[in-house]
Amino acid sequence: MSGPSGLSLRARGVIAGSAAALLAVVAVGYAVSARPGPSAPTGSSVVADATARDGGPRIQVLSNGVLSSVSLQDPGGPRNLTSQRCDRAFAAGDTIGCLRPVNPLGATRLVVLDRALRERRSIPLTGFPNRLRVSASGRMVAWTLFIDGHSYSSSGGGFSTRAGILDTRTGTLTESVEGFAATVNGRPYQAADMNVWGVTFADDDNRFYATMSSGGHRYLIEGDFAARTFKTVTDGVECPSLSPDGTRIAFKAAVGGDPARGWRLSVLDLATRATVALAESRSVDDQAIWLNEHTVAYGLQRSDGTNDVWAVPADGTGGPRRLVSGANSPSVDDPGL
Repeated sequence: MSGPSGLSLRARGVIAGSAAALLAVVAVGYAVSARPGPSAPTGSSVVADATARDGGPRIQVLSNGVLSSVSLQDPGGPRNLTSQRCDRAFAAGDTIGCLRPVNPLGATRLVVLDRALRERRSIPLTGFPNRLRVSASGRMVAWTLFIDGHSYSSSGGGFSTRAGILDTRTGTLTESVEGFAATVNGRPYQAADMNVWGVTFADDDNRFYATMSSGGHRYLIEGDFAARTFKTVTDGVECPSLSPDGTRIAFKAAVGGDPARGWRLSVLDLATRATVALAESRSVDDQAIWLNEHTVAYGLQRSDGTNDVWAVPADGTGGPRRLVSGANSPSVDDPGL
């Protein structure tokens, strides 16, 4: 576990020991991200930039690593491309977050942009981009980086993460949520093997949910940013995404409790703790978003490495449909629309 002041001994040792093994994998992703200039997805129309509005809500995506947007009402229509490149991106309120690799050895930069794509903040980080979220108001930005490994599929560990949060209004930067005071099953808890990932924010810009793993368990946690605390809520919830009304969590559930078998996209009712598996039978290793109160969206990779954004009803009915081809890392300006 690492604290807010910088890398822990474990993190520094892990980076040094794992850099060579990760180099080949990450270099491929870095080469794509570092390519100059935007490239349009095959078969898409392109207009000048993603800040252009058509009067309706839009879905922001990454198209071959290029920050782009499409109409929510016509996601297969013209795609607006920008000059911005990211490995992960998310937009909400007046804020766009972008995780951008600096080199293939784990140097990453969080770039915070406004809607006109003007840079508001740039923060150097160490690790490989994994998850990114912006609160509905645009005030809070949270990210997850892999420090060791590049997959959550190991049921016995084999990876380490760091989740950080930035308050763009006050400038308060928390480099690692693992430094918060933890309560597990009602008792204060400390452990060297603690990992936190996949932050999602409530509307008050203070309360958040995330996944915490320790001792072979993967918990849904509820955090208080101002108090710098978090507590466990239930087991087996990974990469949570809070619904617009704040009553449900979309998440990925390890099949048979074993991440090595893949994940089933599911929804948890926070009041009743009832869980429903959604009608997406493929393994979803993503932090889903809510398009509205009734539908979630997520990225899936084809066998040839191409990413697509899919959508499925949030109540377990229906079936998945391809929403945006050749894209990943989706977000919506106003998921209530």
